[in-house]
Amino acid sequence: MIYFTGTVYWASRVMVVYGNLEVAAAVLVNAALIAYLALYPAVFAVVLRRLTARLGRSALLAAPFVWVATELGRTHLFTGLPWVLLGYSQAPVLQVAQLASVFGVFGVSALVAAVSAAVALAAMGESRPGPGPTAELHKPVALGLANWAGSGVRGTIPLLVTLAIVVGVASWGSLRLNRSQLTRTGEPVRVGLVQGNVDQAEKWNPARADAIFSDYLAKSEQAIRLGAQVVVWPEASTPFSFEEDPTEAERLRALARQSSVPILVGSNQIQRGEPMRVYNAAFLVGADGRTAGVYRKLHLVPFGEYVPLKKLFFFASRLVEAVSDFSPGDAEVLLPVNGHRVSAAICYEIVYPQLVRGFVVGGSELLITMTNDAWFGPTSAPYQHFAQASMRAIENGRYLARAANTGISGVVDPYGRVVAESRIFEPAVIVEQARFIETTTIYTRYGDVFAHASAILTLALLVLARGPRRRMGNAYC
Repeated sequence: MIYFTGTVYWASRVMVVYGNLEVAAAVLVNAALIAYLALYPAVFAVVLRRLTARLGRSALLAAPFVWVATELGRTHLFTGLPWVLLGYSQAPVLQVAQLASVFGVFGVSALVAAVSAAVALAAMGESRPGPGPTAELHKPVALGLANWAGSGVRGTIPLLVTLAIVVGVASWGSLRLNRSQLTRTGEPVRVGLVQGNVDQAEKWNPARADAIFSDYLAKSEQAIRLGAQVVVWPEASTPFSFEEDPTEAERLRALARQSSVPILVGSNQIQRGEPMRVYNAAFLVGADGRTAGVYRKLHLVPFGEYVPLKKLFFFASRLVEAVSDFSPGDAEVLLPVNGHRVSAAICYEIVYPQLVRGFVVGGSELLITMTNDAWFGPTSAPYQHFAQASMRAIENGRYLARAANTGISGVVDPYGRVVAESRIFEPAVIVEQARFIETTTIYTRYGDVFAHASAILTLALLVLARGPRRRMGNAYC
């Protein structure tokens, strides 16, 4: 509860400022979210307690796998919300974060959990199977774990081994960073990122629409003069639905034609019919001024783009009314840019490892993400979001270009190094070189095999640990 209160506290502000909720109701909704997220570490604790009760303290060695199993569940259950997974704590520690190119962010989470478990085991001291009704049943397993974890050196061997693994990972990561082979492969491309810094309260004000759109066009022209070969606008950056206002859209199409530079913009797409559907979409205007492709957001934000369990959250009726009722897209569409294919994850889609990996498996040579983090205000959320996005670059060995309405916009190289970035809540134009890359990482090829194996191992240990507790000397473990 403390962890998630400290990391998603900003959700209350979003609901008050933009969802028209009373402070008390917003805090209540956020408390429900925090309580839900906190269930996963609680499940981790319950499982680990059961394992140590049956198999001894040495079962703490299973902690990294149990932890990853719960993070995997949080990523997928009930549409999933993998915000601030443990592995993201290492995003600034690039030598360690390189492990994500092999096992994904879940592998980095496991490493962090392993260090904590090894320290705890060393602090607890020796662990041996004692007498009890199930001692004989589990004796081979308990003895094996105990001999490894506790005999002779009172649990320090796992700590030393874990520290050796950390040193090994960091050394390999340093070597990988020094070689930086991916920064010299593939065709280079100069990406222009436009950060309009449009206040959310003004975005749909008809009196401000022309000024907002004109400013984005002017910043795009600036990016093109600086050598941009493709220009990216943030999520929902047009103050109108792109296909619904041909006259305004033609201004953008004319710029693309005149400069022969494709422009990727975020806007709503309306599909008329019964029922009428609205999509959060990314439109690619090609160098010829025509729409070259449209990507519809696949993974919508709960309480932002739709409200799950509306009847349950009856006390948040104002929020339900304020939230746009978007429909999810149904295909991982890649967009053609200068003879290459790119992906355009929208907003918090970028925190879903498997979703972004799917783009790369499908042929994406450059990761583009567009977002509108104006909702978060001057909180830690924009920094959390940017750090999580950078992990996708490491996992898949791709450059990542991020355009955000109020920041952080920037370019991250395939090793997680921030090549360029903007400040939050300031207008900005960034033009930086990236590359179209075809080489794939181990993680891209095999995905979350480690995470799924951790879940299977956890289930297997739970089956093994069935039965009553065994005694540890004069007390239960």
